[in-house]
Amino acid sequence: MAETLTYTVSAIHCEHCAMSITEEVSEVEGVEDVGVDLETKLVTVRGSELDDAALRAAIVEAGYEAA
Repeated sequence: MAETLTYTVSAIHCEHCAMSITEEVSEVEGVEDVGVDLETKLVTVRGSELDDAALRAAIVEAGYEAA
């Protein structure tokens, strides 16, 4: 069953930020799609059986903090 999780990442401000987060989060098991909105500073992850801790760790690995 597909689910969607959204994180606020206040430090993102450019396409490089978006690409870094997308690359790291895409590697997490179950992730089907990652959307980064630079204007609202939201990262939206869609997939099945998503692991919140793993997704937050991927965002940290990309160099950012997820709220």
